[in-house]
Amino acid sequence: MSVDTLRCRVCEAEYPAVASGSCARCFGPLEPVYDWDELARTVTRESIEAGPRTLWRYEALLPSTAPANITGGPGWTQLVSAPRLASAVGVGEVLLKLDHTNPTHSFKDRVVGVAAAKAAELGIETLACASTGNLGNAVAARAALGGMRSVVIYPNTVEPEKLLATAVYGGEMYAVRGTYDDCSRLIVELSGEVDWAFVNVNLRAYYAEGSKTLAFEIAEQLGWELPDAVIAPIASGSLFTKIWQGFEQFRRLGLVEGQAPRLYGGQAQGCAPVAHAFADDRPVSPVRPDTVAHSLAIGAPADGDLATATARASNGAIYAVPEEDVGPNMSLLAGTSGVFGETAAGVTVGALRAAAAAGEIGENDRVVVLVTGTGLKTPQLIEARVGREIEADVDELLEGLGVA
Repeated sequence: MSVDTLRCRVCEAEYPAVASGSCARCFGPLEPVYDWDELARTVTRESIEAGPRTLWRYEALLPSTAPANITGGPGWTQLVSAPRLASAVGVGEVLLKLDHTNPTHSFKDRVVGVAAAKAAELGIETLACASTGNLGNAVAARAALGGMRSVVIYPNTVEPEKLLATAVYGGEMYAVRGTYDDCSRLIVELSGEVDWAFVNVNLRAYYAEGSKTLAFEIAEQLGWELPDAVIAPIASGSLFTKIWQGFEQFRRLGLVEGQAPRLYGGQAQGCAPVAHAFADDRPVSPVRPDTVAHSLAIGAPADGDLATATARASNGAIYAVPEEDVGPNMSLLAGTSGVFGETAAGVTVGALRAAAAAGEIGENDRVVVLVTGTGLKTPQLIEARVGREIEADVDELLEGLGVA
């Protein structure tokens, strides 16, 4: 069922489910309103299991109807065991949620998939966004799939690999001499001038809901059980808060039982307004990003305060990960699990290590770590180890191998 009402998270004013991202009364964020009595009657484990192997198996819990072209995803990514990583950090069990296997190799395909479906319902023909890289990839790809126009605005510091992964889809791109927050301000201003679907502005109420499907999939893939903890990166804070909301919605419908998992978040030290606010028990204050983790470089996170509240409600925490640890953490993940995650994954593994070192998680815990993007888009922090050059001679090769 596609929702027909949005409600302000702050003052609870209600609005029709159109392209509107904030409350006209108090400027608070809007969220979809679901008929929970109806959902309790119709949504079952069996009805979900009968759905497609994409995020649209949870269509009843999303604010958009499924598009016709859903066979290629996004969603339903693998949840795999990483026993060597668990041993390295001193945790009982670590499971990796491999969202870098989505169509454009990041979790952003989830949120864009939901937002693009809503744009189609509303008859809007242009998808647009401000992006630190991954979102632009997802917007351009989804627009190409649907025959839509795409416009992506990004900081001029975005990694070239991410720019290529946007340009290949043929959309329009604009590099801004400034930060992501400057880009965000520009598209907010632009959204008042043109009738486009700005996925993270006027469609944010729908877009953010796509992140819930990570929680839904984790619970279902664990046999309708809940993990003890989930570790996630934090940029705007939306992913972190929506994962919590997803687990709570499954509990509300009786699809899972028990206590919701503790949520642990990570930010790179050079852009850690949410982590510092959590540590100091105060509201989030904007910062100017200076970090190697460009995909998390949001200095004024829209859902920062909600993220700190979510961490406390779940009995979790949010950690600032040293900049110099991000690359080594990417290598640790790759070297123990065979998974090459981007800089955000280096931050997430850093949060995992910090939580373990603090005794927050341990030998009796089953922990899910989110890998939200591929390291092939952010290889700059990994030291290339070029092998010894030899002649095409087996004796020289045997000598190099130390078995001559």
